[in-house]
Amino acid sequence: MGAEVKIWNPVEVAEQARHDYASQIHSSHLTIDPSLELPLMAPLVLKLCKDMFKAWSNLDDSRFVVEKISGGITNLLLKVSVKQENCIEETITVRLYGPNTEYIIDRQRELQATKYITAAGFGAKWLGIFGNGMVQSFINAQTLSPSDMREPKLASKIAKQLQRFHHVEIPGSKEPQLWNDVWKFFEKASVLEFDDSKMQKTYETISFKEVHDEIVELKGLCDLLKSPVIFAHNDLLSGNIMINYEEDKLYFIDYEYASYNYRGYDIGNHFAEYAGFECDYDLYPNMNEQYHFLRHYLKPERPQEVSEKDLETLYVEANTFSLASHVFWALWGLIQAKMSPIEFDYLGYFFLRYHEYKRQKEKYFLLARSYLSGCKNE
Repeated sequence: MGAEVKIWNPVEVAEQARHDYASQIHSSHLTIDPSLELPLMAPLVLKLCKDMFKAWSNLDDSRFVVEKISGGITNLLLKVSVKQENCIEETITVRLYGPNTEYIIDRQRELQATKYITAAGFGAKWLGIFGNGMVQSFINAQTLSPSDMREPKLASKIAKQLQRFHHVEIPGSKEPQLWNDVWKFFEKASVLEFDDSKMQKTYETISFKEVHDEIVELKGLCDLLKSPVIFAHNDLLSGNIMINYEEDKLYFIDYEYASYNYRGYDIGNHFAEYAGFECDYDLYPNMNEQYHFLRHYLKPERPQEVSEKDLETLYVEANTFSLASHVFWALWGLIQAKMSPIEFDYLGYFFLRYHEYKRQKEKYFLLARSYLSGCKNE
């Protein structure tokens, strides 16, 4: 890849966390191969749990049940249930990082964010960290599908929760990370070499000079919008949103990409995820659907009192920054195509996202420029 990878030590991170947290953060050096079939993986998970949680170290293996919750294209989630001597059952979630994801994910930044996000009451409680993953409390809820996010009632809940999330305070620099991350991805994505000759040939059809110029032009336009900087999730796809219908509770999970960023980007990226991994952009929300979401984001308790001006401003931000979302994830797809062993057409994903960027560019550039021109004339 030609890029330095910072090696992080999970135990050192856990020790640092103890200075920040009143509660103990458990740690282990053990790693688990996420590509293993569950019957082969389960004994390793039990060994990990006994190593991390001393109260479980002498329990018989028969007291543990390991189940696969979900497997995305970067993570594997496992549910571990443990019956104690007093017959009380405890449940935790073990999240295994995808192989080679350190090339695209800043794990130190993720763990810093996770500490404060969970302390603010979002998602699962962080319990510990190990060689290639983390352990969290179990959330009794189900993940959404892309079509679920379109439902007006759920859309309003997501909007309200996102507004709360954007008020989380994380110590340290509040510099927005979007363009820093885009350029890092660009540098890595533009110097790849594939062993597969067919993939290499497809890769060589990409004009990185064109991509470079598009990023420069897009950043220039986005900067003019002066979108507020907030603490953003940056990956609010359906698989990272969970709901418990009985308790009427909504959760945001997985903070791998969370950072300070532009309000418009976090919302625009969420809208782009209506299309799912299949990238069916006919599902991208129309103006009425977006306005419904934006009203509940801007004034959760009084959505009908949101001014047309505020709606227009955020609508322009979200749709312009949705273009940046396409570029970001397109470049991410190229790096994953090289680094990830997971069976997913990452190279094809690059073209789906980048072509959608080019397809929508004129429309949303015109929208943003028209808006900016109107602001000047006021």
